[in-house]
Amino acid sequence: MVAAVVGTAIYQYNTFVPRNIDIPVSDKALAYFADTWESCRLAFDASIRSLPDSYNAQAGEIIIDSPSGEFLALNFCHVPARNTAKKLLIITSGVHGVEGYVGSAVQQMFLKEVLPELDLDKTGVLLIHGINAYGFKHKRRVSEKNIDLNRNCSVSPALYNSSNDGYVALNHWLNKQEPVDLGSLKQIFFLIGAVEKIATKGMATLRQAVLQGQYQFEQGIYFGGNALDDPIKAVTPMIKQTAGTYDAVFCIDLHTGYGERGTMHLFPNPMEEGVLKDQIKTIFTGYPIDWGNEGDFYTVTGDFATYVGSILPDTHYLTMTFEFGTLDSQTTFGAISSLHRVILENQGTHHGFAASEDEIKTKKRFLEGYYPSSDTWRTKAIQDARNVLTTIIPKYTALVLD
Repeated sequence: MVAAVVGTAIYQYNTFVPRNIDIPVSDKALAYFADTWESCRLAFDASIRSLPDSYNAQAGEIIIDSPSGEFLALNFCHVPARNTAKKLLIITSGVHGVEGYVGSAVQQMFLKEVLPELDLDKTGVLLIHGINAYGFKHKRRVSEKNIDLNRNCSVSPALYNSSNDGYVALNHWLNKQEPVDLGSLKQIFFLIGAVEKIATKGMATLRQAVLQGQYQFEQGIYFGGNALDDPIKAVTPMIKQTAGTYDAVFCIDLHTGYGERGTMHLFPNPMEEGVLKDQIKTIFTGYPIDWGNEGDFYTVTGDFATYVGSILPDTHYLTMTFEFGTLDSQTTFGAISSLHRVILENQGTHHGFAASEDEIKTKKRFLEGYYPSSDTWRTKAIQDARNVLTTIIPKYTALVLD
């Protein structure tokens, strides 16, 4: 009986398909997507150049240091407030490089469809495109140093000396030091190990241990680095200079991966009851917000959105993460599938693949976890982003901060 149950579970896991999205495809929405880092950069630049001169848009490129000497750069566009600089809206993409494809599409849509409808009298806009240029360019989540930038950001060195004991206990399972062989028994039966750990530790504990961030294993998944990484160091002065002229900042960080497929989830920074939380509730009235009190929620250390607030200590600061779900990772099979794809992509990067077919399949599965090829998924992502942005930004603009 146990063998039958395990066999059924393995079959269901190996045939797992996330839920279908049944909406009409929009060619207008699909036009915002491009499949290479270079083409996304060109499209973003073209969107800026198409803005009327009256916006006084200030665009630029920031070169990122590369250990290998590869050309890496992020782009930005600041549309200043027309009269009094009171509030700044920041929209960032590509902190996790491969997630920049969707983030770029949303930013282009914003420039073309949302920006013209905004009241910019006292509110400015700063778009930062493709922060993790290496990951964006090579379709990885991490930087050239294998650093997860959303676990790397801190104004204090104490972060890099911290220990995630739960991760340490799992390291031997998460980071195999051997070529990826998708046909091996250990890959076929990956589910058994995952289920065993869920049974002994609990899904919430396991999720937190794995995803929180770790600072010991440089070739491991979710490595937060030993110091502030080059892309964050490169973008920090520009953020300080631009945001420093405003009284208040609202930062929206665009991500893909976690959550129900085809759903845009809203994740604010953890916060106590009070004025800031009330202001977030006001801005997002009518939209469900995940405050981190659900059983499948996890927190991270060294995230970028918190870092932006920490480098602007005298500024009224609000933030929200837009997370476009791809693999139904709130379900058991979806969560395990998502983790397995990350493990194999990282393992293959550092230790190679048993065969070329293993590399092709591993990288294709990984990309689908952050940049789905489905036209309906892409259409839904643009629709959701448009609907939320056109609703919440006027509320932020009208928000009384004093």
